[in-house]
Amino acid sequence: MPIHVMNALVALCHFCELHGPRTLFCTEALHPPSPTPSQAGAPIPGDRESDREGEGLTMRANSSATQRGDMCEGCRSLPASHPGFVSVDSETGIRFLSHQHPRQPQLFSVVRQACVRSLSCEVCPGREGPIFFGDEQHGFVFSHTFFIKDSLARGFQRWYSIVMVAMDRIYLINSWPFLLRHLRLTIQSLQSTALKVFDSEQCVCPQRAVRMNSVFSPAVFPHQRSGNAARSLPSLTQHTNLWASLHSSFSWLLKACGSRLTEKLLEGAPTEDTLVLIERQTEQEEEMSCWEGAEGGGSRPPCHQSESELYRDFLFDEGKAEGYPGPKFRSLRHLRQVLGTTDFRQLAWHVLMGNQVILRGADPGLIHSAFTMLKALLPVGCVRSVTYSAQYEEAYRCNFLGLSPDVPIPTHVSSSEFSVLVDVVSLERGSLYSAACGEDILSLYQFNISSTNSQPTDKGPTLLNKIEVALSNENLSVDVVSHCLLCLKEEWMNKVKVLFKFSKVDGRGREDTQKVLALLGATGPGEEDNVRLLKFWMTGLSKTYKSHLMTAVRGGERPLSQ
Repeated sequence: MPIHVMNALVALCHFCELHGPRTLFCTEALHPPSPTPSQAGAPIPGDRESDREGEGLTMRANSSATQRGDMCEGCRSLPASHPGFVSVDSETGIRFLSHQHPRQPQLFSVVRQACVRSLSCEVCPGREGPIFFGDEQHGFVFSHTFFIKDSLARGFQRWYSIVMVAMDRIYLINSWPFLLRHLRLTIQSLQSTALKVFDSEQCVCPQRAVRMNSVFSPAVFPHQRSGNAARSLPSLTQHTNLWASLHSSFSWLLKACGSRLTEKLLEGAPTEDTLVLIERQTEQEEEMSCWEGAEGGGSRPPCHQSESELYRDFLFDEGKAEGYPGPKFRSLRHLRQVLGTTDFRQLAWHVLMGNQVILRGADPGLIHSAFTMLKALLPVGCVRSVTYSAQYEEAYRCNFLGLSPDVPIPTHVSSSEFSVLVDVVSLERGSLYSAACGEDILSLYQFNISSTNSQPTDKGPTLLNKIEVALSNENLSVDVVSHCLLCLKEEWMNKVKVLFKFSKVDGRGREDTQKVLALLGATGPGEEDNVRLLKFWMTGLSKTYKSHLMTAVRGGERPLSQ
């Protein structure tokens, strides 16, 4: 279930030369109240007053005369009488409220502390950049400090920070790349506009020369400094609607940051295929969000899918094969029947070993359906496919490649033992009517398989032997064979994890690795193919698993063999 808005708030902070760290602008999200069953359909008592308070944003923290006296133009954004900015999410009913300080008094102290720490003790090297700090009591903070050019300031620049405060540490850390990318867009926009103003002011009156020629005295310095401190951010950028623009940017950030993560109910630990699919989906959503944020458009909440939906879309590539006319392979068993047991075993062997499988023919729908069946033999992380292309693509880019019939195969590929070519030759021209009537694929096409690999495929790998046993058993339905294949892949992925941990992470020697292979049942007949399969499948492990494993090893003691 998607978390539509992150339970956090965003604030822009400034280090005033006279008054120290100050909060300039803050955006928070107010969730609509959830009525109890007895109140369903009835107006909520006091809700109208609450709305007026939220929209009016009466700032208790700003109401004292002392604080008003302690603020200059440089550390003030909106006056206390200003109603602030309000945006309502029509889908969820959540309101995004922006003013100089948070609406709730208890949040004021949290934001105030985050502001002080971000502009004093919690800074990264160079004083510009992101940093993370916080605790369970006062919340956790993602802070990005930066400078804005000002021709009247000391050093010709002023110090600012944008902070996001949340109580969920894991959520905030997982959002680090997303927050960093989009906050940098906002910061770069502010810096670029301020730089233009700075350059124009320097052309009119170069302040460096004025300061060098002016007479310095201790009596004049405080008054001089006081006059230079009162410059607001809108005057530095010459942006009249700056606060409204920041309200839109911060509101979008809160909504998008919450929408990109989901809560899912999983039966047991997620499989490696699920982790890889989620990682790919996250990367695609972040790329889409980056484009939407850069173009200034509204955010469209990402479409989150279940584990079964993700895997189905991976196999069928979002139904692209259905758009092509003509016959298609219906299952892995159907593909085996069409190719024959010998040719199918040779083709499946190349797939499991990680060699490049090239299908060349005039029917992209048939080729697409063949790849859909063959991709089911591999973990998701091992699949790199170019379904249909008008030119050859190298093996490092794809291990499944579909080509039009007139595309030549390079000599270094045709003579390589790490590739297999399947030419799909049409036996009848213009036989769309026959195909529509359900005529068999064998009566329409001939499949010619060629490869320079002379290694016999009848001994192994063990996984291929088990797959063929399941496919040849006519008592098993297609669905049962599909579930059997998933179980076999998961079994061998567990062996891959053990071998990866043992050989790559722990760095054990060849003799110890051989013992582990025997323990995993990878020795004996077809041992060479089993080892090759395991090494290829290591490339399909998820980044999440590898990162977790390396972190656990670094956090613990090094093995004795090291």
